[in-house]
Amino acid sequence: MPGRAGLRGVTVVLAGTVALLGSACGPQALTPRLNLSQVESPARAERTFRAPAGVLRLAVAPVYSPRRTFQVYRDLAAYLGRATGLAPEMVAGKTYAEINDLVRTGDVTLAVVCTLAYVEGQRDFGMEALAVPVVAGRTVYYSYLIVPTDSPARGLEDLRGGTFAFSDPLSNSGRLAPVYRLLEMGETPESFFRRYIFTYSHDNSIQAVARKVVDGAAVDSLVYDYVAAEDRAVAAATRLIARWGPYGINPVVVHPRLAPGLKQRLREIVLTMHADPTGRQLLARLHVDRFVVPDDRLYDPVRVMWARVRGRLQGP
Repeated sequence: MPGRAGLRGVTVVLAGTVALLGSACGPQALTPRLNLSQVESPARAERTFRAPAGVLRLAVAPVYSPRRTFQVYRDLAAYLGRATGLAPEMVAGKTYAEINDLVRTGDVTLAVVCTLAYVEGQRDFGMEALAVPVVAGRTVYYSYLIVPTDSPARGLEDLRGGTFAFSDPLSNSGRLAPVYRLLEMGETPESFFRRYIFTYSHDNSIQAVARKVVDGAAVDSLVYDYVAAEDRAVAAATRLIARWGPYGINPVVVHPRLAPGLKQRLREIVLTMHADPTGRQLLARLHVDRFVVPDDRLYDPVRVMWARVRGRLQGP
C-alpha cells in the first residue's frame, strides 16, 4: 500500500468494497483493514508529497472518539469512492497533528480537520480548504465551556485551582479558545489549573465532565449539542457556563498539489451532494445541511488567537 511509512499510528478502517449508505443491501459489516501503529515514519524533512494511485483515502480528525468517527464518516468515504471511481479507504488518526501530516505527505487524498489544524496546516504547507459544511444553516460554531450540573462555577474564573480537560493540542474549541481567555487574564493552564488532561476527542471531554473526572472542559459546540440531544444523561449531568466564538467551521481539506482534475472533481461531488438522493441521506446522517465554498475570512479570529498563543503552550 502506498505511503505506508507515513501512516504511523493510523488505522485504515474502510476497505474498498463497502456498500453505500442507502444502497439496496445496506452497509456491510466493516473491520479494520490495516493497523500500522508499529510502523515508524521517516523524519519530517525527508518526506515529500506523494499521492497514492487508484485509492481515495479520507482522513478524519478525532473530533469524536474513534468508534463514533468511524460510524459517522465511513459512508462518506464510500460515497466519494463510488463517485470518483477510486477505491475508498477511511483513515482514523490519533491526533489532529497526525492527520495534518498525512495530508502534507499525500498519504491521504482529503481530510476533515479541526479549525485550528486547518489554520496551522495552511501556514505550514498551504493546506487548502475544499468545502465547508453548513450545519443548522450556519458555517460557524463555538467553543463551549461546560461543568457538572451541580458545580458552583459561573465562568472560567471560577475554575481556578480545579481540574480541566482539553481535547487535542491542535483543537481550537477544545484548547486554543480557553487558553486564549486565560492569556487575557494573565494566566496559563499551568498557573491557573491544579491539573489538566488531554482526552483526544470532544465526546471524551464531555464524558469526563459528566462523570466528574474533571471540574470543567472546553468542547466543540456542534459535538456537545449532538451528544446532549442523543444522550439525556449527558445533558442532565452537564451545564454550559460560557460560549466563545463564532469560528469558521471544520473544513474538508486537500493538499495544494493534489492533481487539479481530482481536486476539481472532489469539489464538485461534495458541493452537489445535497442534490443527490443518496447524498442527501448521507448528509442527514452527518447532521449537515450541505457543503459550500469556504469563506476563509471566518478563520481570521482563530489566526489572531493562534498568533498570540503559539509558542506559549506547554505539552504534551
